[in-house]
Order: sequence, then C-alpha cells, then structure tokens
Amino acid sequence: MYKSSMQSYLPTETPSGLKSYRKKELEILRGNGTGEHKAFERIYDYVVYNDLGEPDKGDELKRPVLGGAEHPYPRRCRTGRPKTKKDPLSESRSLSVYVPRDEAFSEVKQMTFSAKTLYSVLHSLVPMIQTSVIDSELGFPHFTAIETLFNEGFDLPAQSATGFLGNILPRLVKAIADVENNILRFETPEIIYRDRFCWFRDEEFARQTLAGLNPCNIKLVTEWPLKSKLDPEVYGPAESVITKEIIEQEIGGLMTLEKALEQKKLFILDYHDLLLPYVNKVRELKGTTLYGSRTLFFLMPSGTLRPLAIELTRPPIDGKPQWKDVFQPCWDATGIWLWRLAKAHVLAHDSGLHQLVSHWLRTHCCVEPYIISTNRQLSAMHPIYRLLHPHLRYTMEINALAREALINADGIIEKAFSPGKYCAELCSAAYDQLWQFDLQALPADLINRGMAVEDPTAPHGLKLTIEDYPYANDGLLLWDAIKQWITDYVTYYYPEANLVKSDNELQAWWTEIQTVGHGDKKDEPWWPVLETSDDLIRILTNMVWVTSGHHAAVNFGQYDFAGYFPNRPSIARAIMPTENQNDAEKEQFLNRPEEFLLACFPSQVQATSVMAILDVLSNHSPDEEYLGEKIQPYWEEDKYISAAFKRFNGKLKEIEGIIDARNADGNLKNRSGAGVVPYQLLKPFSEPGVTGKGVPNSISI
Repeated sequence: MYKSSMQSYLPTETPSGLKSYRKKELEILRGNGTGEHKAFERIYDYVVYNDLGEPDKGDELKRPVLGGAEHPYPRRCRTGRPKTKKDPLSESRSLSVYVPRDEAFSEVKQMTFSAKTLYSVLHSLVPMIQTSVIDSELGFPHFTAIETLFNEGFDLPAQSATGFLGNILPRLVKAIADVENNILRFETPEIIYRDRFCWFRDEEFARQTLAGLNPCNIKLVTEWPLKSKLDPEVYGPAESVITKEIIEQEIGGLMTLEKALEQKKLFILDYHDLLLPYVNKVRELKGTTLYGSRTLFFLMPSGTLRPLAIELTRPPIDGKPQWKDVFQPCWDATGIWLWRLAKAHVLAHDSGLHQLVSHWLRTHCCVEPYIISTNRQLSAMHPIYRLLHPHLRYTMEINALAREALINADGIIEKAFSPGKYCAELCSAAYDQLWQFDLQALPADLINRGMAVEDPTAPHGLKLTIEDYPYANDGLLLWDAIKQWITDYVTYYYPEANLVKSDNELQAWWTEIQTVGHGDKKDEPWWPVLETSDDLIRILTNMVWVTSGHHAAVNFGQYDFAGYFPNRPSIARAIMPTENQNDAEKEQFLNRPEEFLLACFPSQVQATSVMAILDVLSNHSPDEEYLGEKIQPYWEEDKYISAAFKRFNGKLKEIEGIIDARNADGNLKNRSGAGVVPYQLLKPFSEPGVTGKGVPNSISI
C-alpha cells in the first residue's frame, strides 16, 4: 500500500484497485460549477476576473470584467460569491478570498515572514501611512527628505498595534522606547548603499535595461524610420520625430545609422503603442499623467549601452493636435534637466509595465490556469502532476491576496502607478497584444526581441546580440538545467512515442489550459501541439521557467532597484514643461528644476506605501523552497529519478559558481564595476531575507 501511494502511474498503468479512486478524486476536484465555495473545499474551477471592482460602493470603484472578447485575460479560480447589486456581471468581494484547501499556505508557511508580513503591510501598515500624511498629494520638498526615510525614519501615528507591527515587520518598523509613535525606517537599498548617485547617471539607466528589475523589454531596432501602428486618424501622425540626424549626432561619428542597423547596434524600449491609447484617459485622473514613449540606445564598443534619445508623445486632445518631442543627453543646463525629466517619465512607464506585465501578468496571472487544470485533469499520482506540483504551490493564495488588496479598485497598484484606475485594462491590452505561450520560453523570447539568433555552434544554441546581457546569460544556464531535468524525467515515464498522445489525462490537461484557462486565445496558431515527449518537454520547461527563473528575475530585486524610488519612480505626476507653453510653469522649471523633478516623482504616501510593499515582495521566507534544492518524497524511492534530480541539484550548484565568476570579471561591464550591484537575481539559492538572489520553485510571494 505504501508503494502504491508513493509511486507515480500513467492512467493506463494504474493498478485496478486504484482506478476508481483516481477517477473519483478528479471528479471531486472539478466540482459541479455551482454555489459559493467554502474554505474547507478542494474545488478547482474557472471564472473571469470580475471581482476587482466594488460598484456597490460607488461608480468610481466599478471596473470592467477581464476575460472575454472585449478585455481578453486568463481565467482565475472560481469562488462562487454572489453578484453585486449594481452590476450583475461583477462578483461581490469579501474579507477572505476562497482558494482550494490544498492551495492555502501550510501552517508552517503561514507562520513565516512572507505570508503574514504581506498581509500585515497591506491591511495595517499601508492604512497607517495613508492616515499619517495630511495631504495625500504632498511630494518630497527636497532630496534630503527622501534620504531621511533610510536614516531618521517616517513617523507613524501612535496605535495599540505598535507592538504587533514591531514584531511582524522587523526590517521596517522599529519602536522607539521613549516616544509614543512608531518610526517607519527603511533599510538602505543595496544599489544606493554602494553608490548613492547611480540613479542619476545615464550609464546606470542603460545598464538596468539589461541587468535590472525589468530586463525583458529591450528590443533590437530592425526597421527605420520608427513608426506607430496605431490609427493616425485617432492618435495623430504615425512617424517618429527621432530622425537619422539625431541618431548620428548622438553616435558621434562612430558609424552611420544604416551601419548601426546592419551591425545590430540600435536597441529600443518601445512603450509607444501600448500606452498611447490610455494617455488621455489617464490624464483625466487627479495627480498623474502619461505619455507614449520610445527610448533608443546604442551598443558601444565596450559592450555597454548608451542612451541616445527619448521621444514622448501625447495624442490629440481637446481640439489640440498631437504633441511629441525628442529629448537627448546634452551639454546645456536646460537641455540636461529636460532629459532628466524625460527619463523620469520613461522609468515610470517601465515601472508600471514591469509590475503589471512582466511580473503580475506573465507570472502570477498566466500561471493560475496551469494550476487549476493540473488539479482538475491530472491525478495526484500522475508523474506530470508530481513534477509540476512544487512549481505551482502557494501561487493561488498569493494571487487571491493580490486581488484582495493590491490590484483591486483603489488598491496599492492603482493608487501609486501611472495608469491609475486603468491598470487592469492596460494589463488586458498587453495580454491581448503581446502574450503568447510559446514566447514565454526564454530562448524564444530572446529571439523574438532580436536579442539572440539561433546558432548551433554557440552555447545554449543561441548567439546573443549583446554578449554581456546578464539576464539572458544567467537565464540560459538555468533554462538548460531545467530542460535537462525535465527531459530525464519525461523520457523515463514516456519511453515510447505513442504514450503521450494516448495519455487521456495529459491531453485533457493541455486542451483545458488552451480552451478554458486561456480561452480568449484558444484559436491562436502558436499553441504547441502535444503529441510527443519532445512536445511535452518544451511545454513543461516553459512552465517551470516562468514560475522559477522568470519570476525570480522580476521579483526579488524589487526593493534593491526600486526601494530608492528616484531610480524607478512608480508614477510621473507632472507633464513636461515644454508640452504647454505656460509661462508660470516654464519660469518655475527654469528657476528650480530640482523642484520640478520632485513634483513629478511619487507623493510621500505613494512612495512609502510602495516601498513597504516592495520590501516584503523581495523577501525570502525562512522556509523558502528553492529550485532543485530538495527532492520530493515520492522520487526518493526511484533510483533513476533520484539520480536525475541529484544531477539537477549539482548543476544548479555549479551555476552558482559560474555566476559568481561572471560577477568578478571586470570585462563584463554590465554586471561589475565601481559601485555596481552584481547581477545575482538568477543565482539559484539564498539565505532568508532581502538578498537580491535565489530562485524559488514557485511563485510563493
């Protein structure tokens, strides 16, 4: 009996005594699609994202349903809560969000730092911050005031919860014995500890596109001139105002534009077409603004990137024509301050799209359908269920908490990031336009962005366009290790070609992910077929990479890179002084440009709320389960799988050493140098805390 409970079985190999149990268990997990689910249940079902708004509390809190033809989106786990009174399409909200009992944090996990702290910050600390500042729109009066957050701290109102917060948030809140108030004092982020002026410099701005918090958006420029695909009748002229002359002036005679394109030297952060349709809507909101943006970089002979130009665009509004302008690094006072302001806008765009797309959408949100289908269609004794289980744990619980207080109407993300109440809509637009399952694979993503080409003679079968691209270089090491482990595992259980195609549970699993979990994209031609073991290896490697490597790369550096918010402001609150010829604004800018920049940055409430959240999200709990670190109990008895896992573990330890050696190599200027934080986000293992490294098995924070 012990052997049966620990051994994995394909459906056709199930012992006769277990067949009815296997079938019955899956029926229970699927439920009947009716009623409100209770905390003790284990039912996995799908529904659209219709619980982010609260229309019964007011029209300003109504949000569109995400999922369906108008706003395509992945599905979430069904809770069955009743509909709201004002909007029959929206589901009412409750203090706790149902997740199947098996997905809830274990008692050990609940008692550890991450889970409890995130809840405490969202429900206790952030409200305290919001009430402690009388004017919620008040910005920082000078840069010294920002620095006091890290040395003197931020006064919180005296509350009976003081001791509670002090115990729960040891990194953040420190009770001062002789004062009634709590002091919210932040740890100095690593990037500022090493070089407090790095955020101000162009070379660091460029370096972080390759080795920062959002290294998966930079693309090779392959066409010239740059041109929008949006309707010019609605959004104005499609042609970019970044000209050949501007590029060649900035390159400084190194080569012509044509040569730069031919030699793959021009790169871009292109947020123009995704953001432009939201610009006018966002500008109707209080205390924020938005542009469409393009930022161009040139690959220098040293292997580093040099920023060349930023284009900001506002579509036609209130009878005024489209406005757009180009800003460049330059050698006069006014021009360089305009450049700094333009960088602040681009960084706010990058921060919003990092949080909404690279992080929430591509990992948390798009993975939830995999979890639901895995539990509905694969028996717990199925070998692929057991392979995936460590990589899908805890994610639904974290996602439920996010819907409760992070991505909901008037939640932290809406209050503090540029798109405001349109965050969820923008996320849906990104899913519609950009998300493809096949492109979530790291090699395919790099090729798609022009950052690599296939080359059988090169390591990993890819030649990188920028050789010193830390995210890609370290990511490919992890990708290959994951793929080899999955190859060993899959070929063991599917030694014959026909076994994959004839596995009815596996086929139902993959079909349901496409047609239900990601049903708004069910007819897309890019979905991989599932007929052979090679197909299965590709699909599983993709899933495991997203839940481990990709999530680690965009999550655990959040405090180090964005904790000092001038390096990555979450929002830009003021338009460029050149957009409207307002004499008073122009005079203010010319007299005190620093004040103009500070007014563009997040308010005190926005900045400190986001800093507290990022500190928790960047934290590894003491019981973190790292990729390839501990073998699952049901594999230990099998000599072949046990040996394969040990090889996987050994490879990950080897990768640790390779990454350390790369960070010590002075020739790799995108990951080493004076004051530079080494790129460690894809180092597999870590001690507890905010370490800027470590790749957990799953999206557990």
